[in-house]
Amino acid sequence: MSTSPPTIDWEQISSIFLDMDGTLLDLHFDDHFWQEFLPEQYANRHGLTIEQALEILQPRFKTKEGTLDWYCLDYWSRELGLDIPALKIEVAHLITIHDGVLDFLAFTRRARKRTVLLTNAHPKVLELKMQHTGLSAHFDNIISAHMLGHAKEEPHFWQKLQSLEPFEPRNTLFIDDSLPVLRSAARYGIKHLRGIAKPSSQKPPRTDHEFPMLSGFSEIVPTT
Repeated sequence: MSTSPPTIDWEQISSIFLDMDGTLLDLHFDDHFWQEFLPEQYANRHGLTIEQALEILQPRFKTKEGTLDWYCLDYWSRELGLDIPALKIEVAHLITIHDGVLDFLAFTRRARKRTVLLTNAHPKVLELKMQHTGLSAHFDNIISAHMLGHAKEEPHFWQKLQSLEPFEPRNTLFIDDSLPVLRSAARYGIKHLRGIAKPSSQKPPRTDHEFPMLSGFSEIVPTT
């Protein structure tokens, strides 16, 4: 357990892996979509109340947590009979970048650190978010877990990632808002791990300290 300030020795870092949703981007978009907007659409489609829709949807979502299906828009479109990618577009105005992210990405470029976006997001939503944010230009590589056939929570993800994006775990910094994902990375041997204290702008900061938590990316950008 660590509660100390999340300082980083940049001399030790050669690769930087960054999550997208909740890490670089405000998780409010995803929370609103899955917890409010989608249940509302499902309720309207089937003549249900929002509460009835949630009673149906939440257990179905729960059974897929941590698997690639949970993040697969095609899977949920089939399962729910809704055009999930089209519905995402309807609320795309909620896609926003966390404060400090652009300055941090500018720093990684100046420091010539290989910077890779690692996301569980489906390629369709990844494309949507890159279009709305313009973040793609800041990365040396962008990898969706769907390219590897495994979610980041699964050990096979990291094994397959090595063939696509070779890295040395002891010299890699990985930042993600998901504790299960960080635990998976730790088991693989990634040394420098950081969580996100406030993935959503609409929710209070997290209180767990299993991993060092960033309150903002400005905390790890050198001042000199």
